[in-house]
Amino acid sequence: MTSGLRWRIFVLQIGLIGILAFVSGFAFWASNFATSTVHDQLAAQQIYFPAAGSPEITALPKADAAAMTQYAGQELLTGQQAQVYANSFINVHLNEIAGGQTYSQLSTAAQAAPTDTKLAGEVATIFKGTTLRSMLLNAYGWGQIGQFAGYAAIGLLVATIAVLGAFVFEVFSFATSRKKESTTRVTAAPATQARGIA
Repeated sequence: MTSGLRWRIFVLQIGLIGILAFVSGFAFWASNFATSTVHDQLAAQQIYFPAAGSPEITALPKADAAAMTQYAGQELLTGQQAQVYANSFINVHLNEIAGGQTYSQLSTAAQAAPTDTKLAGEVATIFKGTTLRSMLLNAYGWGQIGQFAGYAAIGLLVATIAVLGAFVFEVFSFATSRKKESTTRVTAAPATQARGIA
């Protein structure tokens, strides 16, 4: 390998290390930002899971009760918790109202029967529940983005270290080959001179 080619490889490796390190750092920052924002926004709501064995949990279908029990009594602070609360608690209760009809369906029915106060109450309840559920699922989505950004940051950090290791190896190889070449020249010079004298 020529000296010029080797220096080009060094420059490319240095550039790659810089880019990977920057992107890894940015991914760590993005992961921390998304995760901490989700945590802070959920903490402000002060939502707690019902206690284990409470009627709120035991009345749920078996799969939903099992999902809720893993967080029983805890404050809702993470995206994963938000998904469980939204799908295994709020959604179960929303489906019990008016035979599982959506807000759109109930709203249309309420407009057709403006004097039906029971239906108007169901519309208001469905609207509030659907809104809360969608906000919690939005928090879950951003929590997942934060988690995936963290995985990407770790992968990029590993790649940065690998390229840095390759760079150090190349520099060491280059220095070793240069030393070997200079040693060969030094030992070859006296032999040549000796032959000239003879």
